Amino acid sequence: MNNVFITQTSHFFPNSPVPNDEMEDYLGLVNNHRSLSRPIVLRNNGIKTRYYALDKQGNVTHTSVQMAAEAIRNLEGEDFRLADAELLAYGTASPEQIMPSPAVMVHGELPETGNLEVVSFQGSCCTSVEALKYCAYAIASGDANEAVCAASERLSALMRAENFKAEGDVIALDKRPILAFQKDFLRWMLSDGAAALRLSSKPAQSGLSLKVEWVELTSFANERETCMYMGGEKQPDGSLKGWNAYPQDQWLPMSLFSLKQDTRVLGENIVRLGGEFLKRIMKKRNLKSADVDWLLPHMSSMFFKDEMKRNIEEIGISVPEDHWFYNLTRIGNIGSVSALAMIDEIYHSGKLKKGEHLLVVVPESARFTYGYIYLTVC
Repeated sequence: MNNVFITQTSHFFPNSPVPNDEMEDYLGLVNNHRSLSRPIVLRNNGIKTRYYALDKQGNVTHTSVQMAAEAIRNLEGEDFRLADAELLAYGTASPEQIMPSPAVMVHGELPETGNLEVVSFQGSCCTSVEALKYCAYAIASGDANEAVCAASERLSALMRAENFKAEGDVIALDKRPILAFQKDFLRWMLSDGAAALRLSSKPAQSGLSLKVEWVELTSFANERETCMYMGGEKQPDGSLKGWNAYPQDQWLPMSLFSLKQDTRVLGENIVRLGGEFLKRIMKKRNLKSADVDWLLPHMSSMFFKDEMKRNIEEIGISVPEDHWFYNLTRIGNIGSVSALAMIDEIYHSGKLKKGEHLLVVVPESARFTYGYIYLTVC
């Protein structure tokens, strides 16, 4: 089996950072009212700025595909051109069409690559981890020597006020708090952008590389109900009924294509199940606290940080606060992009030293999938 190295990283964030008090200038007001849940959500999630592929008139400035293509182009350098890539693996939670697949749409935006293998992963936050694992396995097995892993999201498309006009309960937090919160909650969490990694069978000719030691993924969907969803409606028994089971005249009134989160199920499971999986990984990989120099946790909200810290310390992983590396407060929650964006920022930060080990933690609340990435600086 070949070794696998991340030899370059990049990102593309559209336009300028948007501060909290300007969010509704971009996303718009639902029924001309300011959201009652926005200050509550922002107080808990700790996000100060984020990026939107929108202008203040609500016009789209970049598609998700265009942002992915720009991030991938930013990987090019003296020793790598896009024509060298043999594989493109791409993940997203916000595809802009049902068909063709998201990855071939990104490939179509990159004629300079030539023909290559293209693989799509569609779901939620862990799709980028799945794409990374596919690339790593392709290189380790000898199927490819150069691969690109990328993710992008244009979640603002789902958050604009025009998509909530049929839902008066979105602003009625005082009248129907649970329903209003579930529908409005994610408007103040999510961000747009893209990130990309170059993976190679050899380390970079100059500068640092990150050796991919292993990537672990698991799903708890066999024992947990859906938590975050779009394109369906949750039933009283916890099952999910898809949009195509409803007549078309109900799609808008029921807001079937709005992104929703069952916050009750989220709080009960998201941290605890991630800890259960980490226990299994530690046993399987003989991973100890001393083997982790940097922790890169994908958190949807700073609300979960203390609970996550307590959880992993109880399991046996203790990382000093100054070696927790995350960028949620500055770039927002970009879904599948978040893990790659953390890797990209720390790679270029000047903080890393050869021989250090990074553990990237990616919980996905959609139906509780978890990804862990273990990297060595070399």
